[in-house]
Amino acid sequence: MVIGVDRFRKILLGAAIAGWVTISAAPLQAQAATGAKTAKKAVATKTVPKRTVVVSRKSQPKVAQVKSRKTVTVARKTQSRVKVQMAAGNSRALHKVAAQRKPLATRDGVVRAALPPRQSEGERLGLRSMDDPLELNSSVALVIDQETNEVLFSKNDAAVLPIASLTKLMTGLVIADANLDMQEMITISQDDVDTFKGSRSRLAVGSTLSRGELMHLALMSSENRAAHALGRTYPGGLNEFVRLMNNKAIELGMADTRYVEPTGLSSLNQSSARDLATLVSVAYKRPILRSLSTSPGYEVDLGRRTLHYNNSNRLIKNPSWEIGLQKTGYISEAGRCLVMQAKVAGRQLIMVFLDSTGKLSRMQDAERVRRWVEVQTDERAPLARPQG
Repeated sequence: MVIGVDRFRKILLGAAIAGWVTISAAPLQAQAATGAKTAKKAVATKTVPKRTVVVSRKSQPKVAQVKSRKTVTVARKTQSRVKVQMAAGNSRALHKVAAQRKPLATRDGVVRAALPPRQSEGERLGLRSMDDPLELNSSVALVIDQETNEVLFSKNDAAVLPIASLTKLMTGLVIADANLDMQEMITISQDDVDTFKGSRSRLAVGSTLSRGELMHLALMSSENRAAHALGRTYPGGLNEFVRLMNNKAIELGMADTRYVEPTGLSSLNQSSARDLATLVSVAYKRPILRSLSTSPGYEVDLGRRTLHYNNSNRLIKNPSWEIGLQKTGYISEAGRCLVMQAKVAGRQLIMVFLDSTGKLSRMQDAERVRRWVEVQTDERAPLARPQG
């Protein structure tokens, strides 16, 4: 009886299924392994589809969604490559994808891009390259004996530069001279939110504080929303307040000074060291400005929570300093700024430092000036007047 090949194969397969015959599975396994290896290689070399991936902020879960609803877990790294692990069915493959740094989207949809540091106005004018005998970090410096008006030290004191939050000293002076009710309650509004620099504030919209508390935070901790609220709620409104700031500057003979808003966030608020020394001298005569600007710290009770603020000038807590009035300031266009009235070696001094680099540099400059004055006084010699 002759059986065809196809018929024989069917009989043999049925016998194997029934257990009558054992068939070697090696060729089949080899073929399967080869296929799996090829499939795995294909998956490993497959590039991630070019889909738009929105990465959450640091405070949010580091997970992004794509249109195909496949979850991509992104590991934040400082390198330009990120590891992306994609779930595809029951198998997972790890891919390294070259990715350039892109702006991160915030919760409100506003995209913030990392930009190179902006030059300060003093740097742009070449003031930072100028040396001085005390090797100060500040592009501009002025030290005056408050009682005699003698200039002890000067460096580029006529330069007109952005003054950042030193502006708030004039804000406080206008409020103090208006004799307004310091117990009147003022609510922070959306209008007080910074639109110049996008800076943050611990005073949420809707927070209610007294005018005195807002003054305290503006002068001590340089709170921008507090300063803006003071100007916004002034009788006549914000425009009237800014007009009075400029009128006060003219009244005091501050010919180099101009204000456009009460916080100092705008680089159009500008002045010179000479004008600022005049402002410090006048502000020092107002007890409320002396007290609030030199307060080491303050707590604000907002009902559900209490906020603790510290003085933005760390020299306030230094026992070797006797400071009568102070104000700090910083925006990129102005650099680090500081004005102070302080008693040094028995002399009442006014110090002005503008356009300094680094967070501690303006404080270091003040320390250098203090030591220099102390040495000159100890030697009982007339103070030298180094000119920058």
